Amino acid sequence: MEEQTKTLQEVESDVADEFSMFDEWLDKYEYLIELGKSLTDYPEADKTDDRLIKGCQSRVWLDYKIEDGRIWFNADSDAIITKGIISLLIRIYSGRTPEEIMSSDFSIVDRIGLKENLSPTRANGLVSMIARIREIAAENNRQ
Repeated sequence: MEEQTKTLQEVESDVADEFSMFDEWLDKYEYLIELGKSLTDYPEADKTDDRLIKGCQSRVWLDYKIEDGRIWFNADSDAIITKGIISLLIRIYSGRTPEEIMSSDFSIVDRIGLKENLSPTRANGLVSMIARIREIAAENNRQ
């Protein structure tokens, strides 16, 4: 939970630094794949249609729980790169308050060059993942 002691901006900065260590996008893809392997197990019973993110070519399930006013995400995907992408988003946004998530411009995606280096279908899926995370934050905002 070390990430949770950092601000959202600090975690985004860490992610940007990590991605800047790689010169080639092939290496960045490998890093994304490794991130995907770090996701906690996602129960098969939770792989239901209501948890599927619409707009992704691959199947991506996203679930969440609220504890102490913070949103904790869990996810899985049937595609390794996509699993890495959702893992990255979870690393950044899980454990944040709805307000923190809603105030984020998600510019980290552009800072690390992720969206522009994905195929159009994966880029659309990324946009859909971000939209769903924002939607969950909005639904759970207590303002």
